[in-house]
Amino acid sequence: MKLIIERAALLKSLAHVQSVVEKRNTIPILSNVKLEAGSAGLALNATDMDLDIVETVAAEVARPGATTAPAHTLYEIVRKLPEGSQVEIDQAGDETLLTLRSGRSKFSLACLPVADFPLLSGGEMPHAFQLAAEELRALIDRTRFAISTEETRYYLNGIYLHAAKSDGIPVLRAVATDGHRLARVEVPLPEGAEGMPGVIVPRKTVAEIRKLIEETDRPVSVALSDSKIRFAFEGTVLTSKLIDGTFPDYERVIPADNDKILEVDCKAFAAAVDRVSAISSEKSRAIKLAAAKGTLVLSAQSPDSGSATEELEASYSAAAIEIGFNSRYLLDILAQIEGDAVRLALADAASPTVAREVSDGSAVYVLMPMRV
Repeated sequence: MKLIIERAALLKSLAHVQSVVEKRNTIPILSNVKLEAGSAGLALNATDMDLDIVETVAAEVARPGATTAPAHTLYEIVRKLPEGSQVEIDQAGDETLLTLRSGRSKFSLACLPVADFPLLSGGEMPHAFQLAAEELRALIDRTRFAISTEETRYYLNGIYLHAAKSDGIPVLRAVATDGHRLARVEVPLPEGAEGMPGVIVPRKTVAEIRKLIEETDRPVSVALSDSKIRFAFEGTVLTSKLIDGTFPDYERVIPADNDKILEVDCKAFAAAVDRVSAISSEKSRAIKLAAAKGTLVLSAQSPDSGSATEELEASYSAAAIEIGFNSRYLLDILAQIEGDAVRLALADAASPTVAREVSDGSAVYVLMPMRV
């Protein structure tokens, strides 16, 4: 194998694939990236056995071939090469060594056999559709803060993606919950997604695909089966195993008859929550909301730090209510509201509260109260 490639192109692709590779591996081959040079350029492939990424980048291939090299070491070498330089990658007679040259620098890297590299990206995926990159970004960004990190409840360690109906209109819905808060966001159902099974996309996969689609405006091709999902766009293919579990019936958690409606300016509310919560204890982060006609009073108390209150103008005409929340969870939800005002639908101090944007009904957030 022999090829010449621009440093910038190689670095960008290596940055994408090496982040899949775990820092500590008991299986040596999983620390390596597979390099395959052919007519399409250089294909880089990395996997952790649950997640697999293949990215193809343009290169001048003098001699086709394939090998594997240590992913993090290769990335660090290329990162430290001068900007604008050309990189020559060469593997001649000795299959255990890969030579990398750039300017006056020369590196020899130990290789492992290509035959040992696991293949994850194959298999039939009967359901396929295309999703606009901005829609996929919105589904991820507005739900992932609520993904659970509790390993014992593994079925909550991802985003539940499924086809549903909203007021009779077919939608693609993303849901995440950690038991304290829930996020439900939807976009119009893409063509081809009608019969898809409900799938739980793991937290690491969510993070990787979100990084990859940061700069693209091209549609993302999504294909899935009961056990795997594949995202493909612009020379990059990310394949992942799905979480093998049953996502809870989240509709039961979303109250339908909360009748106390509070509307408040979102930015002012978030800033006030942030200020008042400075006084609350690090452990509970508790903050109290007291809504009465036309006003909302936020307060926090701590035996060590003292107390804080702040009053805001709000649209509220129901019976007065006091309710406590974890301020960090409340701020996470307010950060997702893109419009000017947020609407909170409340029932009582012990029942979940529903938050949504006044001008956009596609996202619903549920927050469990806490005793203050």
